[in-house]
Order: sequence, then C-alpha cells, then structure tokens
Amino acid sequence: MGDKWTLLIVRDLVGGPRRFVELQRTLPGISTEQLRSRLNRMVADGLLTRQRYREVPPRVDYELTDRAHDLLPVIGALSRWGYQWAWGMPRPEESVDIGAILRSVPGLAVPTGFDGIAELTVVRRDGQAKRYVLAVTGGEMTIEERAAPEADARVSGPESAWVAALGPEADRGGLKLEGDQRLAQALLDALAPGAVRSAAVA
Repeated sequence: MGDKWTLLIVRDLVGGPRRFVELQRTLPGISTEQLRSRLNRMVADGLLTRQRYREVPPRVDYELTDRAHDLLPVIGALSRWGYQWAWGMPRPEESVDIGAILRSVPGLAVPTGFDGIAELTVVRRDGQAKRYVLAVTGGEMTIEERAAPEADARVSGPESAWVAALGPEADRGGLKLEGDQRLAQALLDALAPGAVRSAAVA
C-alpha cells in the first residue's frame, strides 16, 4: 500500500472498470512501465481483476476486487487530511483534477437521511463538460462517470467554481444547483468535509 501509485489506482477504478490507456490519462506522471508493473502486482495481490476481450485491437479492463473496495475508507481519510492540512488554491498555471476528488467520494462520510442521485457537471478550461453521477442508497455512496437523465439533483459549473466550492471556504456561488437542493447541498458537504460555508446557491 505504500507504493506511490497503488491507492491512486484504487481511487481511479472506483467508478468501474477502466482500460490501461484510460488509467494512463487519469494518472499523469506515471510511466507505461510503472503502470504495467503496478497493475500486474495488484492483480497478483488480489486487489484487481484483469478481463481480456477478444477484440481488435485487444482490450483489457481492470476492476477492483472486494479486497480493494475495503481500502476506500483509507482513501477517504487521506482526502479529509488533505482538505484540512494541504489544500491550497491552485496557481494560475496549475489545474485541479476535479474528477480525482470526486472519485474519492465513496470513502468519505455518507450524508445521513438522504437517498438519491445527483449529476455533477464540470466544465473544463477547454469548454468540454465531464459528467459524474453520485448516488446515495441505503447508507452507501457510489460514483460513475456518465450522464444521468434520471438525476434528482444537478450541480454544474466551471472548474474554477468547483475548486472554490470544494476548498476550505466552500464558496458555492459559482455553481448552479437544480432539482433537489437538500440532496445537492448534502453531497457538496460530503465532498468538502469540515469546510466553512461562505455561500450557498438557492
């Protein structure tokens, strides 16, 4: 678990199976050989399954096992520590991977008294929109990377607004909330634990 990439790979597979090239995109800085070696070791250790498909070109998906899912509270605890002690606003040349933060959600505290589905839309600097689905059911929170026409609540905004909303001040003024406001606010509270609320969207 002490390897630099292991918990990040677990985090990035929380939303479901991914291909090798997809993991490379979500893990900037890891070399092809490092990723291949780490995935092989995690399969051998029972943290991942590897599914090969007879396609052209060949496709291989990696997916978390139950053993790896048990690490999600560890990832959540590290996320909370980061919020409390290491969070800082990005410099102009830096960007924050909002998706990486959202993939830490299943290890964070689940909003109590809420069940429902929320679609979160992050508009990147290049204008492309990335959508995530957070679902709270029976005290468990899950995430998928897709659109959700069935969503009870929707939260959308540019990357800069998400950075402000998930930071220590929890400034949500730049986000647009639609549908079930209480569910949306509860999920945002779970994403930024311990933050001081400075603004809320009605």
